[in-house]
Amino acid sequence: MSATASAFASASAPVSMTPAPRADGRGWLVAPALVCLVAMFVYPFAYGLFLSFQPMEGGGVFANYLKFFSEPTLWPTVIITLKLAVPATLINVGASIPAAFALRKSTRASKFVTMLLVIPVTLGTVLIADGMLTYYGPNGWFPQALHALGLYHDEVRLTHNFWGVLISLVISGFPFAFLLILSYVTGIDPTLARAAGTLGAGPWQQFRLIYLPLLVPGLTMAACLSFVQAFSVFPSAVLLGVPAGATRVVSIAAYEAAFESYDYSLASCVAIVMGFVQLLIVAGMLGARRAFYSGPTTGGKG
Repeated sequence: MSATASAFASASAPVSMTPAPRADGRGWLVAPALVCLVAMFVYPFAYGLFLSFQPMEGGGVFANYLKFFSEPTLWPTVIITLKLAVPATLINVGASIPAAFALRKSTRASKFVTMLLVIPVTLGTVLIADGMLTYYGPNGWFPQALHALGLYHDEVRLTHNFWGVLISLVISGFPFAFLLILSYVTGIDPTLARAAGTLGAGPWQQFRLIYLPLLVPGLTMAACLSFVQAFSVFPSAVLLGVPAGATRVVSIAAYEAAFESYDYSLASCVAIVMGFVQLLIVAGMLGARRAFYSGPTTGGKG
């Protein structure tokens, strides 16, 4: 009797109408990006890495790397590039912070000034270098203005040296850092600072205790992008610097190895070293960000 009752109960139990889970087809939307990533980055990087271990002159798989770090015309290029990229990064990020705070309010004047600050983005490094040769050259408008005003009487040398390349990196890199930091500054809820002000916090305390912690992710990203852009400098170092001397950066060494010596294996080695140095610096900055701050990336505006 009990078996009959249990059979009747199982037969009368409601049948579940929940459909079986289907595969999520939205994952295929990532496929085009993955194909471009593999074709444009992964394959060229893997091929260049493999080529760097095949020295044209023989001597073992690490011959190119041994040559790079022992040749007095190759390894100093890393130091020269760092001397240009690090100051340019600090200047771009440091100058972007007060500019972003000054222009965070959406007004006609702030929009106009923001437009003026980002104009160098549309020019390109070559056009910027050409304009600097005309403006900062020995007979350019800037030296002539200094002499006419009596502010400086000696020869003004701001091109074909270290300073010319550094100025060009600041001009071309500042708009990117400024726009990125401006987006983070405008994303911070201003009521947080006003609430701190009602508790007696001054402007410096508001910036140090409220704005700065919330800006750390944005400052780190801006510094990373600015450094990578400055470290890969090439046209400015050739047009405004001394390619055979004070501004012989890593990219020039790679160019000379590939298109003057036709040693593509050594050029790949130089490019790999260049990328490895950038990776170390970027990883260090990201690690420093995690050490100083962990939390939300914005201030919860809105």
